[in-house]
Amino acid sequence: MQTIIYGEVLGAGLLADIATPSGAAPFPVILGVHGGRWHYSSRKQLGPAIDVAQWAGHGFFDMSIDYRLVTCTPAPACYQDTLCAIRWVHAHADEYHLDTNRIFLTGMSAGGHLVSLAATLGEGPYGKTGGWEDQPCDFRAAISVSGAYDLLGLDWACGWITPGVPWDEARRLASPVAHVSVSSKPMLLFHSDDDPSVPVVQAEQMTAALAENKVHYRFLHYRDRGHMGLTPDFVVEESLRFIREVEGEL
Repeated sequence: MQTIIYGEVLGAGLLADIATPSGAAPFPVILGVHGGRWHYSSRKQLGPAIDVAQWAGHGFFDMSIDYRLVTCTPAPACYQDTLCAIRWVHAHADEYHLDTNRIFLTGMSAGGHLVSLAATLGEGPYGKTGGWEDQPCDFRAAISVSGAYDLLGLDWACGWITPGVPWDEARRLASPVAHVSVSSKPMLLFHSDDDPSVPVVQAEQMTAALAENKVHYRFLHYRDRGHMGLTPDFVVEESLRFIREVEGEL
């Protein structure tokens, strides 16, 4: 594992942990975005964040990112950092022998929100920050575990405040469910009925929008698994199955 700076904002470095698998290149990429309500946690807290060694063992180049928390820098900085990380992957594909047609995003809770927004809104109206502005933000599919999709219907989304933008307008713009279209990326959603942080109705509304727009998706709906994280074996196994499905191997 190696720690790198994937972007720079106002002189401060944005950090990520990366791991390169053994085997034949070019490598597929899994880019992990941690949970924590955009307020806390980090790339190193397993569960909210991916285990890069775990994914490297499955043949993926792994990248687990930190992003600017809303307690320090207001939204949408955390989302701009997520997009910057995708651009970093494109910019360093030759150096690390990466297959840019096989970039997959995965995130838990607030991280699930961020990767889902990337899958639906894309760059949107937010300016590019952090670097690699000449690179695309393109990727193959997104995996959202216990993610949030409608910030207007979520109590802890009160932390999504953008200076100079009316509160409801900022949260509406940042709601993935509001931007689902026929051009949205394929998505895998995990959610449980007893999730205490994000009501399961959010995932149900998101999957309905994906189905209506004929977007490739799978919804893994559980009864009693709570607020699921990124490291349980069943999450990784189902994520790998979905990736194979998207790539036409299933």
